[in-house]
Amino acid sequence: MTERIGAGKKVTLHFSVALADGTVVDSTRERPAPVEFMVGDGSLLPGFENAISGLCAGDRRSVFIDAKHGFGDWNPDNQQVFTRVQFSHMTLEPGMVVSFADKSGELPGVVKAMDDDTVTVDFNHPLAGRDLVFEVDIIRVMDADASPVNLGRPAP
Repeated sequence: MTERIGAGKKVTLHFSVALADGTVVDSTRERPAPVEFMVGDGSLLPGFENAISGLCAGDRRSVFIDAKHGFGDWNPDNQQVFTRVQFSHMTLEPGMVVSFADKSGELPGVVKAMDDDTVTVDFNHPLAGRDLVFEVDIIRVMDADASPVNLGRPAP
């Protein structure tokens, strides 16, 4: 029986993700190994998981994910203005990623603007508000608790 992507499955795949204009922003294809994830473990976008649900090993797809189902809409309320003195120990540049500590760990933000008195930091995900196109190659789908196939060696 062919295993299909769904709840309780471990999936191995290669993917690339591009913006609507074709600019590739991430890809596993040049990495030494494909990625593996458990369906529903939170490591992939829910919109992406939903789009590949039902696929099986050997399937290839181009999947369009709109901003809302990707990293969400860009939210102007996710920008914050700080006093420049809070960054006196740093040399800042627009586009620089700065890490802030919060109660759940670290929160990265991108320096958007600055002047002599203030620094504006954007805490939106860099791909928020962007439509995305995933190219995916499904390599393997198996039960989450399945062991790799034993090729001729006795079980311990």
